[in-house]
Amino acid sequence: MELKGEEVINAAKEKVWEALNDPNILKKCIAGCSEVVRTQENDFEMIMIAKIGPVKAKFKGQLKLDNLNPPDSYTITFNGTGGVAGFGKGKAAVNLIDKGEDTQLTYDATASVGGKLAQVGSRLIDGVAKKMATDFFEKFNKEISGKTSEPLLSPSEKIRDSNWIFWSFTITALTLLLVATIMGS
Repeated sequence: MELKGEEVINAAKEKVWEALNDPNILKKCIAGCSEVVRTQENDFEMIMIAKIGPVKAKFKGQLKLDNLNPPDSYTITFNGTGGVAGFGKGKAAVNLIDKGEDTQLTYDATASVGGKLAQVGSRLIDGVAKKMATDFFEKFNKEISGKTSEPLLSPSEKIRDSNWIFWSFTITALTLLLVATIMGS
């Protein structure tokens, strides 16, 4: 699956960059996340509980940041497993663009899933992905700015294009981080 999207974050680019690399902020913003630990300078491990239709499991995931160009861009490589629930893996390019007092976060990701996750159906996964992406960006934006995000995409585009966030942040730890625009540019 290939996913693209963007999000406006109500904070300066440098602050958004720092927050996207802060395990404590990510833990607060990712639904069901119980742990985000930096294992090396550019590597993270995550643990979260997620439910997608009839599949509910504890997921463990790893994130690796590559091609770092602070505070403008990086690539996130992710993989995660949830035992019999399945697995997910993928890669996402994240860019941050200064928009005055705000930051536009854009992302371009590819992801794949297997096991029971792959059997629940793309429509169900899309719905969960939309909810998780919306929740992540609302929490993330509020955490770093006290405001809520302003979508750049129409609601139908947001549903279609926000899947990567679910896969990278929730699929990463669940095999779902990074949240995208990464998520904004």
